[in-house]
Amino acid sequence: MKTRSRILLVEDFIEFAELYKYFLRKEPIDLTHVTTGSEALKNIQEISPEVILLDLTLPDMNGMEILKHAQQLNITVIVTTSKSSIDTAVEVMRNGAFDFLEKPVKQNRLIVTLRNALHLNSLNKTVESFQKFNRSNYYDLIGTSPLMRTVYQMIDTVADTKASVFLNGESGTGKELCAAALHKQSQRQEKPFVVLDCAAIPKELIESELFGHVKGAFTGAMSDREGAALSADSGTLFLDEIGDMDLSLQTRLLRFVQTGTFHKVGSDKQIKVDVRFICATNRDLQEEIEAGRFREDLYYRLNVINIHLPPLRQRGSDILLLARYFLSKHSKEENRQFHGFTDETEQILLNYNWPGNVRQLQNYIYKLVILSEEDMPEITADMLLPFSDDTEEHHSEEQIIPMSVDNIRPLWQTEKEVIEQAIELTNGNISEVARRLEISTPTIYRKLKRWNKQVKRTI
Repeated sequence: MKTRSRILLVEDFIEFAELYKYFLRKEPIDLTHVTTGSEALKNIQEISPEVILLDLTLPDMNGMEILKHAQQLNITVIVTTSKSSIDTAVEVMRNGAFDFLEKPVKQNRLIVTLRNALHLNSLNKTVESFQKFNRSNYYDLIGTSPLMRTVYQMIDTVADTKASVFLNGESGTGKELCAAALHKQSQRQEKPFVVLDCAAIPKELIESELFGHVKGAFTGAMSDREGAALSADSGTLFLDEIGDMDLSLQTRLLRFVQTGTFHKVGSDKQIKVDVRFICATNRDLQEEIEAGRFREDLYYRLNVINIHLPPLRQRGSDILLLARYFLSKHSKEENRQFHGFTDETEQILLNYNWPGNVRQLQNYIYKLVILSEEDMPEITADMLLPFSDDTEEHHSEEQIIPMSVDNIRPLWQTEKEVIEQAIELTNGNISEVARRLEISTPTIYRKLKRWNKQVKRTI
């Protein structure tokens, strides 16, 4: 017989407490209700609840004290409060709350959030039962840090389920590699893995790219097209940057996720497929939901399992593991002799913040291999290129200085600044820079190499 989950409800307003009990009456849980902070602390000790539904405003203490105590015991907390503000939400999430619900809480939101919390608890218990991974990589993901081992273990745990997986994390952290690893580890590994980048496709074309179209469906539809949904049948569909999907298309996607059925653009014929959904975004979808740009029901449908890809700056020695891997890889590709870094160089790489994450590190090492003249075993500190620390805020504050006789500069200096800024804005994507500046990639590399020589001569 399956054990019922223990839930502690901390709510001093009896009407709200009774409403929550009614909402959750059909859930397989044992719910204990208390009205004060002191009773809550006592029950935490006695029943060891799996989840606490916590009101922050209590008659005898601040609910934050309960939250912090629960976090010390690794108990999942869902906060409910009528004091709705961004500051409050940020504070409770920073202190480890699983989610933040504004009163009056909707029935569906409460049930879905509680189920997600319990499901995550179950996964965490499974993860904790595994021995620590000693592997330095997991398919194409590289790293031995505790944060990455947690990612590997989560993939192992959920790969063979059909549950939708939501990947979040900053740009360049490896969300597509994680999605591919999930697919390769699953029983669908021999079936298609289809990637659809929602941010890279024009708004007017994304519906056709996702669902396909029939000939004559719109101007330019010269033949039938099989969309990503049908291509991924029996396999995995990875919707990257789903936060950029137009709101009007989200309704069709929700129906597709719920039923597994869709129809091509211009057709009434229903098509049914078996697809495992993986989605990713670097946006804060809670903010997008609040702003009315993303459907809340779609978010909860897709966010059954959540995997966070940590930023590179939090991964410690993984920076060097990745740097050595990229150095070896690109040295072989470019027929260079580099085999490692000096101790001083490694310390510099470790100390840098890497705002562009793994993607930035790879591009940086590739530029080092291309532009370094010395053909020696190790990359020394004096061979390092300048790092790019500019942010969007910094660029937005730049002002164009009117030209006068006194500030006319050589054309090569202006060209150098334009190219270097373009490289920084694209996180070192030279191909993208060449495309946007309408010059060839080899031309950019030649100019960078020449400017690098000029810098060294002046040192």
